[in-house]
Amino acid sequence: MSGTGELNESANGLTQSTVQMLEFHNGLAMAHILSVLAEIGVADQVADGPLEVEELAKRTDTNADALYRVLRAVASKGVFTKVLPRTFGLTPLAATLRSDVGGSLRDIFRLQEQPSMRDAYAAIGHSVRTGEPAFEHVHGTTLFSYLTARPELSKLFSSAMGNATRQIQRPVIDAYDLSDVRRLIDIGGAHGHLVAAILSRYPEMKGVVFDLPDVVPGAADVLAEAGVADRAEMVGGDYLRAVPAQGDAYTISHVLHQLSDAEAVTVLTNIRQVMDPAGRVLVIDPVIPEGDLPHPGKFMDIAMLMLTQGRDRTKAELADLFEQADLQQVETVALSAPSSLVVAMAA
Repeated sequence: MSGTGELNESANGLTQSTVQMLEFHNGLAMAHILSVLAEIGVADQVADGPLEVEELAKRTDTNADALYRVLRAVASKGVFTKVLPRTFGLTPLAATLRSDVGGSLRDIFRLQEQPSMRDAYAAIGHSVRTGEPAFEHVHGTTLFSYLTARPELSKLFSSAMGNATRQIQRPVIDAYDLSDVRRLIDIGGAHGHLVAAILSRYPEMKGVVFDLPDVVPGAADVLAEAGVADRAEMVGGDYLRAVPAQGDAYTISHVLHQLSDAEAVTVLTNIRQVMDPAGRVLVIDPVIPEGDLPHPGKFMDIAMLMLTQGRDRTKAELADLFEQADLQQVETVALSAPSSLVVAMAA
């Protein structure tokens, strides 16, 4: 299509633009269908081989005809495949919805269908009009306060975010050499998956998982399972007030993009005040490219707009945050990845 707004007619009489826009419109149904299929566990049921839809319906307590129709729809997009009439099997896309595989996305889709999230997305117009989180407008409180009061939903949220973040972190960890780091402190480290992965890779390193006092105990099993508990500490606190001292590397993964600019500068300043003079700050976040280039961070930023006071930032915007915290951005690794590693040192 030309940049003048002309509409090119396709073979069926519809314009190419109309066809594509209708596909975007169908994305709403696709998202809801995938969430339901994730919730009822269809991918787990066909993990050992294709099944007839009547058997799937029995196992998932669903209506066989309705299940067939939604599976037929998503199979047209490569999620599941109809191998025989009314018989469906896994595809690589569908396999990501299994609960028993590394990198599972099942909980992300389950979370998307929770009424609290669904209602917030439906109110995104409030965010567009006001710049304020739709979640707070709908529910009258912040996302994390809402989760704290609902342990089961909080558990699902942590699982969904953790699974996604670990997949994004892995290529970043692989791309950056930390062999000279003696003591690494992970700010907002949740249940310790990043520290566990890094310490497993570097057997001489010691690490600290730092997060809220009611969050950080969840790291104990993760660190023990990775065999690194003897080299790791768990410290509770609030990164907007203070952070542990004497780290020569501070990781902060998928935290800054949840924060306003002022809060992000506060966290970076807290790190700058206590870090080793030759230390590094390693921010793992989407780095949004300029222009119209497609990038997952551009839609992750919409989630931040809807859910939090945060935002995903460009390289220049991150450099500005560092400068305000008396840090200097020195390197960016894996810039084209969903999340990049941005390295800063004392200015």
